[in-house]
Amino acid sequence: MDRRTLLKLVATAAAASLMPRTGIAQQVDPAARGPQARPPFSFEEVVRRARDLGSLPYERPASAVADVLAKLDFDAYRDIRFRPDKALLAQSGGPFRMQLFHPGFLFRQPVTINVIREGVPTPVPFSAQMFDYGRTKLDKPLPVNTGFAGFRLHYPLNNPKVLDEVISFLGASYFRFLGRNQHYGLSARGLAVNAGGEPEEFPVFREFWIENPEANAERATIYALLDSPSIAGAFQFHLYPAAQSVLDVTATLFPRTSIPKLGIAPLTSMFFSGENDRHLDTGYRPELHDSDGLLIHSGSGEWIWRPLRNPARPAIAAFVERNPRGFGLMQRDRHFSHYQDLDLHYQTRPSYWIEPRGDWGEGHVELVELPTGDETNDNIVAAWIPRQTPDRGQELTFGYRITALDRETEMHPGGKVLNTFVTVPKAHGSDEPVPAGARRYLVDFNGDDLPYYLGDPQLVQVDASISAGQVTRAFVLPNPAIGGFRASIDIEVPEGQTGDVRAFLRAGDKALTETWIYPWSSQ
Repeated sequence: MDRRTLLKLVATAAAASLMPRTGIAQQVDPAARGPQARPPFSFEEVVRRARDLGSLPYERPASAVADVLAKLDFDAYRDIRFRPDKALLAQSGGPFRMQLFHPGFLFRQPVTINVIREGVPTPVPFSAQMFDYGRTKLDKPLPVNTGFAGFRLHYPLNNPKVLDEVISFLGASYFRFLGRNQHYGLSARGLAVNAGGEPEEFPVFREFWIENPEANAERATIYALLDSPSIAGAFQFHLYPAAQSVLDVTATLFPRTSIPKLGIAPLTSMFFSGENDRHLDTGYRPELHDSDGLLIHSGSGEWIWRPLRNPARPAIAAFVERNPRGFGLMQRDRHFSHYQDLDLHYQTRPSYWIEPRGDWGEGHVELVELPTGDETNDNIVAAWIPRQTPDRGQELTFGYRITALDRETEMHPGGKVLNTFVTVPKAHGSDEPVPAGARRYLVDFNGDDLPYYLGDPQLVQVDASISAGQVTRAFVLPNPAIGGFRASIDIEVPEGQTGDVRAFLRAGDKALTETWIYPWSSQ
């Protein structure tokens, strides 16, 4: 765990103190099993507990960790590490191992972690013997009910002989998982409530159940109980580690109140600087981002690419849909030379692609972009916002699949946006005046059938439009260096207005590429 991983959770650390004290989640006593014993623990049991929890008033607890743990600084907390030889889930000889996170520092409200063996859940008791405290010294022994901050699963992901971390749950309802040869970047969340608003609410996973995988198991199953002042919920996760790992998610939710903006399948990422939005304080590293664009496969079949930005002021964009086929925050730029960071591996950070199951109805994919002064803050959120406001007592169920991608070659058959550049609409070296509210966008497209059209570039046109203002000039040029084309689009927006520019390449009536969208404000 590095400094950035912890610092970016500061905003959600307070949410961890919102977990209620209610004792609804009772454990099944293994000694009680017999002819009249309860059926094996399953997701239905978590749903029942979430339903009961959501029917009760929310209860705000006090912080539960000892003062000595709450006062740990970053370095002291980082020095506490789980001992790999104490890993759980080894009894059945399966391929997964579980390690636990120690409570303390920002993580002051422990969560309960259970292991399910033969259908019976058993809580994992805290033991200091599980951890190597390094140079961190505690004044007195910690009690058995100290609990844990979260957990992670290990699996032979990259090498049959090496157990690599494949998924982690730590802080509020955040989780991250990896495919082969990937490094952690963006995060997923259980739910988002009023993301980008004031105040934002951070639901928390207050209890987990992990099934003990059998020998030769190809998946891990995790259940989680979520809670917040506005909503309770039950989550089921099926993890399938692979070159591009897959996480199947089912969430059953029970609102305590009417929630105007409930974010389903939320993703959180960082964008500080990129070729379309450069900042001079990146030092020797040209770009710094975990994701560089939002990709949407609309219900109508259109593919949309929206480059991410680090705006001067908070910005929210909504892409209205009905039953979206997919959306995700993507790390499309995979060139080390664009990052030049030997430690943080930005070029191998995964993209997370969401594919809904069932009927999600009407709503919109919402993109929240917040200004950030450095790379330690997660300033990007994308989520599905249902059009119908969830009401108190209503039961909601959503299913979706998240795939951790390291490439997009099979996402869709059309050409893709490779680069976006923003500049002033005038020739190099010219002293011609630039009208207020004017901008030029240079958009590189490559892939699919575009190399074919380099043989006759005149067949390719750019279809450009803007929601407010006007497109004053648009043309396309071949770009053999990328095996594609560069579109040049000049626009003007009236003072005080904001316009969304849209563009794609076509040959006659045939669309050749995805649709590029970018906002511009003349304020």
